[in-house]
Amino acid sequence: MIVVGGTSEREFIEKIVQTKKKASERVTEVRNDFAKMQKLKADALKKVEEMRRSAEANLEKLEQKAAKEKDLVPESRHRITVEIVQAKKEIQQKYDETKSRISGSIVPE
Repeated sequence: MIVVGGTSEREFIEKIVQTKKKASERVTEVRNDFAKMQKLKADALKKVEEMRRSAEANLEKLEQKAAKEKDLVPESRHRITVEIVQAKKEIQQKYDETKSRISGSIVPE
C-alpha cells in the first residue's frame, strides 16, 4: 500500500513553508528599514532647508543693520557687504552639496 503525503513529504512541505515565511519576514524587515531611512532622509532635508533659511534671515538682518549703522565708514560698510555676500554664497554652496548628497544617498529601485 502506497501512502500519499507521507511523513517525509509533509516534512519537506513544512520546511518550504517555514523558508517562505522567514523570507517574507526578512523582506518586511528590509522594507521597514527602508521606510526608516526614507524618514531620516526627509528629516535631514528639512534640517538643511531650515539651516539655509535661518542663515539667510540672519545675514539679511546683519546687512540691514550695517546699512543703518551711522558709525561705520563707507569702506567698512563695503567690506561687511562683501563678507555677507560671500557668506551667502558659501551657505548656498553647502546647502546645495548637502541636499544633493542626501537626495542621492537612498535611491529606491
